[in-house]
Amino acid sequence: MILIINVCKEKLHYYEFVKPIEKILKKNKIKFFTRHYKEINENDLRKADQIIICGTSLKDCDYLKHLDRFQWIKYFEKPLLGICAGMQIISLAFGGKIKKETEIGFYNEEFNREFLSLIGKHEVYHLHNNYMTLPKEFEQFTDGKIPQAIKHKTKPIYGVLFHPEVRNKKMIEEFAKL
Repeated sequence: MILIINVCKEKLHYYEFVKPIEKILKKNKIKFFTRHYKEINENDLRKADQIIICGTSLKDCDYLKHLDRFQWIKYFEKPLLGICAGMQIISLAFGGKIKKETEIGFYNEEFNREFLSLIGKHEVYHLHNNYMTLPKEFEQFTDGKIPQAIKHKTKPIYGVLFHPEVRNKKMIEEFAKL
């Protein structure tokens, strides 16, 4: 069962950033449950076989005021995928730093090796104002100064700065198979 974590401050943002992930999983008959990050408890983390931390809107950085609610990430041993804000949360949990860089729209990203079914050049959708420096425990899977896809060196922890729910749904399906 996959736990989907909603980091949106505004309820309406759920429909843009969380609901599409739920639809992909539902279409593939993958069981999931969704919780807002402020409502997660230890039982939710135990029950989850995998976790997806969804993104949120450009101006919603409320989650950055509540990073203490994500301390479990550093010790989590099951597959974890962070999307946009989710990747930023994962990076911060492992000592990454926030950098300013706005990217909005479709970009071609070069995946220098396989990353959850993506390899070579792929068009991805960006919607972010920040990116994170790469923590030492992680490897970067894209070319360029801004890490767009990362994975922990020893744990099944993945992060993408772009929004695969828009253009790269297969990536989410591949993560669900882990």
